This record gives sequence, structure tokens and C-alpha cells, in this order.
Amino acid sequence: MQYPNQFATTTGRIATEQNKVLRNTYMMLAMTMIPTVIGAFIGLSVNFTFMAQHPLMGTLLMFGSMMGLLYAVTVLRNSIWGIAALLSFTLVAGIFLGPILQVALHFKNGAQLIGMAAGGTGLIFFSLATLATVSKRDFSFMSKFLFIGLILLVVASLANIFFAIPALSLTISAIAILIFSAYILFDISQIIHCGETNYVMATMSLYLDIYNIFVNLLSLLMALSGERD
Repeated sequence: MQYPNQFATTTGRIATEQNKVLRNTYMMLAMTMIPTVIGAFIGLSVNFTFMAQHPLMGTLLMFGSMMGLLYAVTVLRNSIWGIAALLSFTLVAGIFLGPILQVALHFKNGAQLIGMAAGGTGLIFFSLATLATVSKRDFSFMSKFLFIGLILLVVASLANIFFAIPALSLTISAIAILIFSAYILFDISQIIHCGETNYVMATMSLYLDIYNIFVNLLSLLMALSGERD
């Protein structure tokens, strides 16, 4: 006769842990926006001429720096230093927004485009986060599809560094928005269904989703709505 009570207790404990991880993740995600904005302002004053002149080397440098910090976050995820590493990562990520923000601000409506990209990114995140949380549907079935899509996206992005085809750039940005939007559903589902129980790692995953959606949405808006002086 005690089994139903034990099951209910276990279920309640799991639900409590899920809610705690999700709540801590959202709080930490909000905190990451502070160093990101600070980094973005720093990036606006940095000279990124080297990255413009050597796009492949610049991309590899950026990728290597961010991967190193991501590794540090992963290693330190269970300590207070994991939070410090995560905030450091978001500061550097903000700095690396410098090139695209500098390009955007050369448009007559650049500030408006940045605002639209930020607002659109927020709308996408809150809509999909609400859907994943309220529906409680398990989106783990998308794992293989998203991973394959991400690999193809990286390959196409690297290839376009050499070919620089405008139509391909637009296509890559549009597909990236779709893939990382789907990753929001997947990552929140992982938290809800106990696939991810560490809020530092959960925050990092969602931050990368938001970051990539913003960058690619801004790229699309600049290409389609940018007003040159």
C-alpha cells in the first residue's frame, strides 16, 4: 500500500528538481545578457580589420577562442567557477558581435535593424520556451536531425567564406534561424524531461541558441532591409 505514496513522492521530487533547474537556467540566462551587452560595446570600438582581410583565419580564431571557453565551462560546470567561466564566455561572445554590429551601424537604419533583430530573437525565444514548457512534449526525437543539420550548416558556412555567394548567405542565415529555433525546443525539453540537470550547461545551450538566432536574423535584416547612406 506504500508503493503509490512512494511513487508520488518520487514524482514530486523529480518535478521539483526540474522546476529548480529550469528556474535557475532562466535566471542565469538573464545574467548572461549583461556581459554580452558590455562585450558588444567593447566590440564596437575594436578594430577587426584582420578578420575582414583574412575571413578564414578570423573565423578559426573566433571559433578556437569560443571553443576553449566552452570547454572551460564544461569542465567547471559543477562549481562556482563554472558560472564565472560562463559569464566570461558570454563577454567574449559579445565582443565577437563587434564586426556584424559595426557593419549594421553603417546602414542608415542600422540601429533600428539591431533593435528589430534583438526583438525578433526575444519573441522567438519566449514563444518557443512557452510552447516547450506548457506542452511538456518531449522533443528529444529531433536530436539526430538537429545534429546533422548543424554539421551541414557549419560546412556550408565555411564553404561560403570562399565562394561569398549572397543568395547562399541568405539561405544559410534562414536555415540557421530554423535550426537554432528548433534547438530551443530541444534544449528546454531536455531540462523538463531530466535530460539536462546542470543549469550552467543548460544556460550555455540556450545562450548559444539565442546568440546564433540574433546573428543570423540581423544578417537577414541587413540584406533585405538595410538602407545605405
